[in-house]
Amino acid sequence: MKRALVVILAALGSLLILFVLFFVAMSWAVMSPTPVPGQIVLEYDVRDGVVEAVPNDPFALAFERRRVRVRDLVEALEVAADDRRVRGLLVRGGPGPGGWAWTEEMREAVLAFRESGKPAVLFAESFGEFGAGQAGYFLAAAFDEVILQPSGEVGLVPLVADVPFFGEMFEKLEVTPRFDAREEYKDATEMLTRSGFSEASREANEALLTSILDILVEGVASGRGLSPDSVRTLVAGGPWLAEAALEAGLVDRLGYVNDARDRIEELTEGAREYLTLARYNERRREGWNRGPRVALIHGVGAIQQGRGGFDPLFGSSALGSDRVAGHIRQAIEDDRVRAILFRVDSPGGSWIASDQVRRELERAREAGKPVVVSMSNAAASGGYLIAAPADRIVALPSTITGSIGVAAGRFVTRDLWARFGIEWDRIAVGGEEAWFTGVDDFSDEEWARFSATLDHIYDEFLRHVAEGRGRTVEEIRPVAKGRVWSGRDAHELGLVDALGGLGTALDELRNLLELEPGAPLQVVDLPAERTFFQVLLEDGWWMAVRSRGGAGVEATELEPFLRPARELLVEAGEAGLLGGAWGPVRMPPIRIPAP
Repeated sequence: MKRALVVILAALGSLLILFVLFFVAMSWAVMSPTPVPGQIVLEYDVRDGVVEAVPNDPFALAFERRRVRVRDLVEALEVAADDRRVRGLLVRGGPGPGGWAWTEEMREAVLAFRESGKPAVLFAESFGEFGAGQAGYFLAAAFDEVILQPSGEVGLVPLVADVPFFGEMFEKLEVTPRFDAREEYKDATEMLTRSGFSEASREANEALLTSILDILVEGVASGRGLSPDSVRTLVAGGPWLAEAALEAGLVDRLGYVNDARDRIEELTEGAREYLTLARYNERRREGWNRGPRVALIHGVGAIQQGRGGFDPLFGSSALGSDRVAGHIRQAIEDDRVRAILFRVDSPGGSWIASDQVRRELERAREAGKPVVVSMSNAAASGGYLIAAPADRIVALPSTITGSIGVAAGRFVTRDLWARFGIEWDRIAVGGEEAWFTGVDDFSDEEWARFSATLDHIYDEFLRHVAEGRGRTVEEIRPVAKGRVWSGRDAHELGLVDALGGLGTALDELRNLLELEPGAPLQVVDLPAERTFFQVLLEDGWWMAVRSRGGAGVEATELEPFLRPARELLVEAGEAGLLGGAWGPVRMPPIRIPAP
């Protein structure tokens, strides 16, 4: 027995030594990158997806590290445009990179790359297969040439948002959802109480989809040299098989991946050496690393109190208020940091946590450090609240933002339990009201106090937005009411200052710092990204299995599962319904149409 134990321990020790040696070797390889060859074609596979930021978490680093960050993609293409060693760009596409705003961000970067006169070719097996492929094709339209596999298709089809409603189901279960919202467009909990869209919800969602469709049509029309009317006709008649897509001018030629390589080599006059965008990022020396220091801080995921973190089971991040607020304070206290670029990708969450982060950005401005917020796929509800104090807010045209409102409530479940022979009894001390119960309905007094709490939160939300935007509450109220806007519409309404991605946000920072257009900036991640090995050494293995804490189910936790089930749990959790409590009061995340 002892001998067997010794053998097992020796084996484990050997494995640990090999593990350490492997990561030392990998670190050395990264620290000593091979120079970029003399003539290369930059290569990128959109199917790998992109991420906003990689959390400093072992599982996140293991599963997400292979994906390119949005920041790295934009910076690499900007640098490559002026790099004489880079002769062209070959992208393998088909799907979108993961969201409408990310698609727009990459599209802008490709168009900027093409302005250098270097060719850009995209190859795709298909833009959707018996399904939608609008975002992937929207990106493709930004390239000089689009090559489609002969067996593929172009899923340029109408935009549709299918939303499940569970009101009748709860009625049959004898469960009563008791919610309230401020105001009529705050529809996140309607799916729990109704059997279909309310008039206000239908109006807002139709307007949002219409705005995104307009962006899609304009992008395809300008990229493919077609009229907007003809593109709308193509959308209505899609999807298009390969031969029909070629005839309609949606693609330039049919072929396979080897044909795409032959074509880019022809356009670059014989450049035959390829370098992936990730490898190029490792090897290049230039970039956003000169000039005044700008701290780039990410706020990604549903907003919750505490440290937040990464959920390895569902592959989702949570924006923890303690952690993000701490990073902002660090930037405030660092004399080397001249300005803050805050990148937001959040559908909302906890009111208290959102206010905590908002206040730190407000303090940054008070300390004399300019703050620019760059909105990604979504910055809605609490995601918009934390952006409000910024000097400038920049959004992509398709960014989902606004949703200035609040909603909360609880399920009344006593009758449901009774159907199974379960009765609830109660002992209460200190008062008669039972605020944190999921069994009984609100009393009249409880409902009055509950409504007063929502009124207070909504008034505070309006006040913070008005102060941040330099407007009065009465000027903000008409564009609030819980309504979601596209970035383009939000810009017209004054909720957003400029349209664009990270490049536009950096231009805004240059203006605030009174620098010349295009002046170099040293953009540093805060906190600095750590390697997998560093995380394990500094934080320990416990991070991999720790409890994330916080109340409710976060906005992106159940993404891999069926959307109706995800939406039900998300809305219930974000409204503070799980665990039998109506609090803490949360601003439920908005529903985002899939690209």
